[in-house]
Amino acid sequence: MKVCTIQPKYSVDYSKSDEYFEMELELLRSCDDSMDIIVMPESTDIPCHAKTKEENDLSVKKYNERILNEASATAKRCHAILFINARSKTDKGYRNTTYAFNRDGSLAGTYFKQHLVPGEVSVMKLDSDYSFEFSEPTVIEIEGIRFGFLVCYDFYFYEAFANMARQKLDVIIGCSHQRSDTHDALEIMTRFLAYNTNAYVIRSSVTMDENSSLCGSSMVVAPDGKVLSNMKSRIGLETVDIDINKKYLKPAGFGNPDSPHYEYIEKGRRPWKYRPAGSAIVKNESIMPYPRVCAHRGFSSVAPENSMPAFGAAIAMGAEEIEFDIRVTKDGEIVSIHDNFLDRVSDGKGYIHEYTLEELEKFDFGSKVSEKFKGMKIVKFEEILKKFSCHVIMNIHVKPLSYTEEYPEDSMKKIISLIRKYDCEKYVYFMLETDIMIKQFKKYAPDFPVCVGHLADRPYEIVDRAIEFGCEKVQLYKPYFNKEMIDKAHRHGIICNVFWSDDEKETKEFLDMGIDTILTNDYNIISQVVKNYK
Repeated sequence: MKVCTIQPKYSVDYSKSDEYFEMELELLRSCDDSMDIIVMPESTDIPCHAKTKEENDLSVKKYNERILNEASATAKRCHAILFINARSKTDKGYRNTTYAFNRDGSLAGTYFKQHLVPGEVSVMKLDSDYSFEFSEPTVIEIEGIRFGFLVCYDFYFYEAFANMARQKLDVIIGCSHQRSDTHDALEIMTRFLAYNTNAYVIRSSVTMDENSSLCGSSMVVAPDGKVLSNMKSRIGLETVDIDINKKYLKPAGFGNPDSPHYEYIEKGRRPWKYRPAGSAIVKNESIMPYPRVCAHRGFSSVAPENSMPAFGAAIAMGAEEIEFDIRVTKDGEIVSIHDNFLDRVSDGKGYIHEYTLEELEKFDFGSKVSEKFKGMKIVKFEEILKKFSCHVIMNIHVKPLSYTEEYPEDSMKKIISLIRKYDCEKYVYFMLETDIMIKQFKKYAPDFPVCVGHLADRPYEIVDRAIEFGCEKVQLYKPYFNKEMIDKAHRHGIICNVFWSDDEKETKEFLDMGIDTILTNDYNIISQVVKNYK
């Protein structure tokens, strides 16, 4: 089969868009019927750099329909399979989309870019909700050939390659820009992809300067990692013949029969050694939408508070957040318990800090709720992170040892270290009560959001304290707040939690006031109110 990569000229001068778009059309029109597969780069309906959403949208309005019509006509005229990237329209805005056209010019399918660069979300406001949901790698089969896809930023996420390899792809189409990478770096990435998936990779990009060693590098790479063509920074198109059926088999370890590289790797895979991933991963703290429901001490109306069953029940039902309390044992371990003493929630007596973890684990933390939970042990902070990291936002109430002194530095560092260990930084925030602790945690770990807690002697200063210390949230304590405080917090970009509500009518009133997150002991009832709130 003859493969053609098209590499148009690209400019950061938006005023040249009409001129550069016509060049794209001319390149498509220069294709001929000797070609079997034709690939165009990313964002062909935005031929020059759009710095704003307005420029982006204007380009799409002017060029999108024209370039897609030309692509379809080219596929039909050349009797070729053609791939091109442009925007598509959804109810939530535009999507970065790769289109696959059959040889007769009909649409065979689409692929949506999975890893959007931050600017595509924050500046261009592209529809990205789908990228936070579980999905299998897109495979479009045409004439018995299994095509997979990457777009630009997708090339950097090597952890996705193993999943693509499982699809037994023949060809990976890469519509791209990658304007800041060198030719050498682009070649390394593309060869790595081909070798790890046992597929041909056909990558099409744009060129910014024919004398530059950056960007460009439209190329074709074979399954063994051999580069069959590389346009570097040349403008135009380039063709190369490939044998789709040719795969690369390697010795799968000493004395073993040959196999594809990914099959050899699969035999020794240890997924628990990698970063948290999978269908249960949720949006992180900075992008999880509001209003939210936070399961206070877990789903504490159906299971013992601050317990794994309570957390698991809330998360299984879809809780955006869970809240729990942590304290320090006599031997410096971090455990989850609200009270400073044992009497209310266990068969033990006395204060938490008077016991080591080993001693605490001898007490029963379930029977006081129900005999069904008899024998439950106190929960270690690390257990919560290990089980639920990235599955939910965690509102971590770090209980003070003293309201007038700093939190023990070694304990603070241990808490931060455990969160980093389980790759959970983007899914937590600290609820801190005292000014001393807020300043301490903010200084040591400024990348962790802090929610300012209630002080009994200064209840109405909570928003002012959050502003003063540069905190991201406040946890208002009923009845010590009003709408004026909520509005002031919002004007300063501060999120407002409220502790607490288990009543449907009250929850609606809080939402009407502008509360962002409702803490509740009855997750099921209150979550339905919030989800149906208009």
